[in-house]
Parts: sequence; C-alpha cells; structure tokens
Amino acid sequence: MDYKELLHSLFSSGELAFKTERQIFSKLNIPREQRKAAENDLRSLEKEGAVIKTNSGEYCTPAQIGAVSGVLQGNERGFAFLIPDGKTAEMHDYFIPRHSLRGALDGDRVLAVKIKGTEDEAAVIRILSRGRTAVAGTFEKMGGACYVVPDQAKFAPRIFVPASLTMGAKVGQKVVCAITAYPEGKAPNGKILEILGEGGDFYAEELSIIRNYGLYEEFPDEVVRQAESVSAEKISLDGRRDLRGELTITIDGDDTRDIDDAVSLKKHGENYILGVHIADVGHYVKYGSALDKEAYRRGTSVYFPDRVLPMLPKALSNGACSLNEGEDRYALSCIMEFTPQGERVSADIFESVINSNHRTTYKEITALMNGDAAMAEKYPDLTEMCGLMSELEGILEGRRKELGNIDLSVKEAHIYIDERGEIVIPDYERTIAEKVIEQFMISANEAVAEHFEKVGVPFTFRVHEPPLPEKVENFLSFLSDLGIGGKIDSEQPQPEEFSNILRRITGNPCEAAVNKVMLRTMQKARYFERNLGHFGIASGCYCHFTSPIRRYPDLFIHRIIKGVLHGKTEEMRTKYGPVAAETAAHCSQCERNADSAERDVDSLYKVVYMSDRIGREYEATVSGVTSFGVFAELDNTVEGLIRIEKLPGGSYEYLEDKFMLKGERTFRLGDRIKIRVDGCDWGNMRPEFSLADAPAEDGQQHAETKVRRAKDDNSERRTHKSLSGSTRKSPSDNRHKSLSERARKSSFRRGGKGGYGRGQGKRKGR
Repeated sequence: MDYKELLHSLFSSGELAFKTERQIFSKLNIPREQRKAAENDLRSLEKEGAVIKTNSGEYCTPAQIGAVSGVLQGNERGFAFLIPDGKTAEMHDYFIPRHSLRGALDGDRVLAVKIKGTEDEAAVIRILSRGRTAVAGTFEKMGGACYVVPDQAKFAPRIFVPASLTMGAKVGQKVVCAITAYPEGKAPNGKILEILGEGGDFYAEELSIIRNYGLYEEFPDEVVRQAESVSAEKISLDGRRDLRGELTITIDGDDTRDIDDAVSLKKHGENYILGVHIADVGHYVKYGSALDKEAYRRGTSVYFPDRVLPMLPKALSNGACSLNEGEDRYALSCIMEFTPQGERVSADIFESVINSNHRTTYKEITALMNGDAAMAEKYPDLTEMCGLMSELEGILEGRRKELGNIDLSVKEAHIYIDERGEIVIPDYERTIAEKVIEQFMISANEAVAEHFEKVGVPFTFRVHEPPLPEKVENFLSFLSDLGIGGKIDSEQPQPEEFSNILRRITGNPCEAAVNKVMLRTMQKARYFERNLGHFGIASGCYCHFTSPIRRYPDLFIHRIIKGVLHGKTEEMRTKYGPVAAETAAHCSQCERNADSAERDVDSLYKVVYMSDRIGREYEATVSGVTSFGVFAELDNTVEGLIRIEKLPGGSYEYLEDKFMLKGERTFRLGDRIKIRVDGCDWGNMRPEFSLADAPAEDGQQHAETKVRRAKDDNSERRTHKSLSGSTRKSPSDNRHKSLSERARKSSFRRGGKGGYGRGQGKRKGR
C-alpha cells in the first residue's frame, strides 16, 4: 500500500503533528508487514521537506514549527537569501547570515526558521537537496593543493580537488568541476569533469558560462537513437484533417531551423479565418519516454548568438517536427474566425496534416507588405494573404489595446556573427511581420487556454499577476517627479491604467525611462497549474501552446489536448492532474535559468564587442542609478557603468525610490547623456564608461555618495535589492585582456550561422 499521500494529508491536517514514528504507525493501525513501506514513505516526505523530524524524534510539518522551505540565493560576501517555495505576492525573502547557513550553498533547497527578535532573518536547519552537482571555474594551485575557483563567486570561494582527480588540468584553464562532498565549515570537495580551454579564450569563457547554468549540447545516446527512430515514421492521414490544400506559410528569422508554427489566412464574407498550425511534437515524444524525460529536464531551448541548445535532438527539432517547406507534417491546428472588429466568434482545435507552401522570413514578409516588387515577384501567391495579415494584425492589436494590453517598448539585444566572423550588435526595431506573428500566436494561445479551462483538465497556464501595491506606489512617485500625472489603483491595478500612461507619453523625451520603470514595476510571468489571468496582455485566460519544439509547457498541454480530442478527458485528469503543479514550477525555473544564461552570454559578446571601441563616444540613456555609479545604455542595448569616482566632484545623494543620483549634476533614469568608452570590466563582463565632457585622464576628484533610502540601510540586504545579475570573478586580468584579441583572431570563426540557428522571434506570443 502507498502510505505517502495518506501521511501527507494527516500531517497537513494536524492529526499527526508532534508524534513519534511508533505513535504514527500505531494511530494508523499499520500492519507489521507493511511498516517498512510506511517507513520509506515517511522518509520520502522528510527528504522532500514536507515533514521534519525534531530533536526529540517527533514529526511535524515545517509550518508547525514556523519553518519555511525554499531555495538559497547566495552572495559572494558569504551571506544568502532564502526564496520561499511557492512564493506569492504576500511572502517575502529571508536574509540568512553567513554563520546561519550550516554549510548550505547557492542553489540549495533548505529548511529554515526565523531568528527570534528579527523581522526577516532566518537560520538554516536542514539542507533538503543540493542545487548544483557541478560548477565551472578556473583551475588554480595554492600551497601545493589543487582548487577550482568558481566563476560565480556566490557559490563558494573555492573547491578543493585531489591531485588524482584533476584530469591533468593546468593552472589557469577553465574547467567543469563536479561536487563530491560538502564538509561543513570547509571548502566543498570535487573532481574535474571537463577541461574547457585556456582562461581568456573566448569559447572557453562562453562554455564556462553555459556550463555554470547546467546546460549541455550533447544528448544521451538513448535519446538520440529514439529521436532518429520515431522520425522515420511515414505521415498518415489516419484520424486527421487534411489541410495540405490550404495556402500555408511559415515566417521566422533568417537562420531559424526549428520551425514550430505556420499560418493560413482567408476571408469568409466580412470575417477573417485565421489558421495557426503548430507542430504536433506530442505525436513523437511520448510521456515518460527517454525523449520526454530529457525534454523535461531541459525545459526549454536556449538561444545564444552563435548556437542553440535545443530541447529536442536535431532529428526532431530540425527534422520530423519542423514545419519545413514542401514537406507533409503532423500538426495541431487552431482555426479561428474573427469579425472586422476583432471579436473571436469561434475556435476549432484539431489534429491535422499540413504542407507549408513557403518558408519565409520576417524581412521578406515585411518587404512584401511594404510593396517590394522583387518580393511580389518571388511570392506572387502571397500578395493577397499579406494584405489580409496586415489588416487583421491592425484589428487584433487595436482590440487588445482597448482591453488594456500593456505594449511596453523595451529594446532587446540582437547579436549575431557576420560572414567575417565579427560580432554585430545593431540598433533593432521590430518589423511589421514580427508583430503579425505575435498577434496571431497570442490569439491562438488565448483560444486554446479558454477552451480547455472550460473542459476542466490539468493545464500549465501562462500567468502574469498584477504588480504589488508598493511597486505601484513607487512607480506613481517616479511619474510625479517627472511631472507626469497618473492614476492607478495600487491595491487593485488594472492593465488599462498602465496602457493609458504609455499612450500619453508616446514621443515624450521620458518615454524610454517610463517604459523601463514600468517593466520593473511588473511581476514576472510564469507557468502555473491554475488560471490567474495575464495582466500584461489584459487576458483573462492564457497559455503557451505555439512552441512545443522549444518549450516543455507547450508540449505538456499538447498531450492533454490530444487526449481530450480522442475522448480521454477523464484519463487526462487522472494522469496529469498530480504532476501539473510540479511541471509548471519546473518549467518556470528552467525558463529563468535559460534567461540568465542568455543574458550572461550576451554580456560576454557585448564586452568583447566594446573592447574594440575604447575611446569612442556614443549617445546613451541612463538605464540605472546606484550608490556606486550610473549605468548607461547605448541605443544597441550595450550597457556600461560610469563609476561614482568618475562623476563630477562633490557629494552625491542616492535617492533609491526616485531612481536618481543627485549632486553637482543630477542623473535620473531615462536621461540622455554622451559617454566615452574607457575600457572593460572583464570580471563583471561589462564596459566601463565615463562622461564624454569629463577629462579622459584618470585622477578626477573622487565623488562621495550619501545614500538615502526609504527602508533599512543594511548594506548586505541592499545588495539583494539593488544589484542584478551574477558576479563573475576574473581569474587573471591579463588573461581577460587577451580575450578580445583571441576572439577577433579565431574563436568566432567556429560560430557563424550553422547549426540550429538562433532565430528571431524565438518566444512568439509572450
């Protein structure tokens, strides 16, 4: 018998609180021959942190002794923050002093109790699971002993490696180190798994970042074999609608290989019939298979300027599942009918077989919509469809604006490698074709979510909760300081209140700043097992349905959709209900991990790019102010720091709640300034700037900073609130000085546009 669920239920209700193991088994009348199984289930609950064993041998839930479980976010200065499991708007993080960590490290899942007499401090009482099994860093020797110095200093200062487990690594090389032991009060022990290359070599540094996030290119052999086997299946129409006669196209980036969405569009009377056809990945990747387990582990494809780490092997992602031109493909289709006012009057979701007529790009479709004669000659059969696309996009966008869609104008980096192997970071604006696809994908995601919420089956919804009252108040204060009036109910904010502000400041010099602060005001979208609505797009019900090749949440709901279509609704509830919450939480974590990895690799590319431009001057926008300086962002999204000592002399007052540094000159978020590139901070992977009208030489008068804050002034807590991103230690200044030169000479030529291709618009449909 499985006692786990029963034990969990009785502990949660309080019936088994503070009872010993013997008392528990006696109360439940568990037969002697079944006690071993019950013991195992109790240990399993204890390992998961659902129950804990007190020093007196009694069991209870963490809540019954005021304990909280969560994941540690470390800091290079030795302390950490506990991010509670299932954190809600009402919950806060806990500060864990160095002496209260009990050997816990960054990324570990722990149980902690609040320290008496403090407001938000806690102490670790148990490590539930280790967050990292391996880290990347630099191999060093100190006093004859071998160590790895992690790139992410927040993990640990160093990891001891026995000489017999170094794989022959040399001092200064970048390596991946597995953690083999965690002795309390001492450096973790490890062994070298992989030698990435010389420190300072561009690709060794890039791989080091990638490995630090637990990301790998290679798939297990069993997974590759399974992908190749299922890919050999011949296409059959059995039980599917044949849509191969419909004019259907794909629209993606120039180098995209994993094409998971196609569209069709025509008129029926005055109404528009929009078809969104999504690769039927669930047909090939069966739940519980080796393929599925690996896809779940990865959670998402991860995109870098020179490569993609796909969620699925190439045989599927670029082959059988990719909606390639002129090839029959299995799909899940969503056919929607819209009125001329943009109202969706019907949505039909079914399994299909499609054959894409054209594999087009955003550039081509944009040119076609703009009347380009060469494109019209290349795609004569798409002229009418492109006209309808432009019409419907405008209608859908207009309707969504009426609902309060918050269309933030925040630039994203678009980094690529040109034919000569050089890094290119252009100023980038979204094309009309990208806007078309975004609106079409949003419409399909919304239609699918609404339908299957009504059916009442397990689902992973894409949720975006309203901003917190404190954040809204700070945003309103910021607007007031700019002389911009704004009315938002901080307790019950509505999307249209924010979108109205965006409309009013369009074209205003402060437009970029308001967009940036508004973005920081919002909560982060995530996956959840219940529908909580999507605040940002003013949608009452939303999911991610349109990218199953690259996102596991989409694949998860595809299986449920297919089950319902085949009359297995009750089976879907039984099979996926117990795992929906865990799947949603896991996918949210994978997404955050991928975002951080992409951001850190982009930072590497940006700093190498700027190392070639030292001494040049650029127009920039103040993108952040801190107690230690001003961050400035160029028009191509490259961001650098003007340190406080480089600002005009005198004291400065840091007004955190006003996003302002006030002194001889005042620097406010959104201000336009002119900067000079002084150099690169290789340790933190960012350029160093100064004001262009300041002397180029060193020796400026050191500016002192007086910090004024609305809340506590504890310097350790401030780090958590004001600094973002990970801190990377530079193992050697000289090695990093050679990084840019090595990159220019050879490393980038290993990249280029081969492989999977990064692909623009990789996260269509928000």
